[in-house]
Amino acid sequence: MSEQHTYRVIVRGTWEGLTEQARARLLAEAGEHGMASMRFTEEGSLSYEPAPLKHFSMRYVVVSDAADGEEMAGAIAEDRAQDTLRGLGYGFGELRSTVTDLDTMKINRKSRSRR
Repeated sequence: MSEQHTYRVIVRGTWEGLTEQARARLLAEAGEHGMASMRFTEEGSLSYEPAPLKHFSMRYVVVSDAADGEEMAGAIAEDRAQDTLRGLGYGFGELRSTVTDLDTMKINRKSRSRR
């Protein structure tokens, strides 16, 4: 069995070809998708600013084989984002992702000061 790593992935994109209905729904729901809604989850969390309604980001937690690396985690998250956005009827352009491997991330801890 191969080693699994947990990745945090931010998928970014631009709204494109939104219908008037989709635009109206995004504007109406903007309060639910602001800074406070930003969470890394398996199903993803969508965030965007209503003015201007141009860019969005989605945050994902992806667990996959460590051997497949960050590139695969990014591709998995982008696929999830495409499926979600298409399911909601939202038009979007090219997606790009930023991936952090939580299992290899170095944590700098402050040492206790000595007296």
